[in-house]
Amino acid sequence: MSKKKNKKQKKNVYILLTKTKTVPSRVIHFFKRMPYVHVSIALDESLYELYSFARKGIRNPFNCGFIDEDINSGIFGRDIKTKCQVLRLKVTDEQYEDIKQAIDIFKADREKYKYNYLGVLSIYFHLGFERKYKYFCSQFVDKVLQMGGVDLFDKKPSKVIPDDFRNCDKLEKTFEGELHSYRDYLSGNEVMVR
Repeated sequence: MSKKKNKKQKKNVYILLTKTKTVPSRVIHFFKRMPYVHVSIALDESLYELYSFARKGIRNPFNCGFIDEDINSGIFGRDIKTKCQVLRLKVTDEQYEDIKQAIDIFKADREKYKYNYLGVLSIYFHLGFERKYKYFCSQFVDKVLQMGGVDLFDKKPSKVIPDDFRNCDKLEKTFEGELHSYRDYLSGNEVMVR
């Protein structure tokens, strides 16, 4: 009986939805009218292991690719009023390890991965444009989940948008507010399931 229980033991991964005050964020919001226009995936509740596809520095919005994000630096550190929603996804131990390995694939060859600008544009026409080694944020997060054996949506990752995560009933909202106050919220909320 204990073996069966261990097999079904659950872990969590976290999806961070954000909307900053950057020009690309405003443009995407203007065309899609989504409350959140950027998606990241975290392997921990405190969002220390946070990954996405976005700009690599603060100044140049066109130098984009796979990045490790930090909620206290970069764009998030500059735009301290960034609105966010944190979603929790329960996964098995095996799925968690597979998701972690999928992220490790991106980390190992981070320089070969670029931003899928054509893919983002194709979303506006309800198309999914896939390019080898090129991703946009929501495409990346869904791809990593699929590589981990988790299929949240009945469509290709290249057709997934941030609102799909926000509206997914398999994800549990754990926080909504200003990103800079998230860790303070965690430290004051001891009843959260970890």
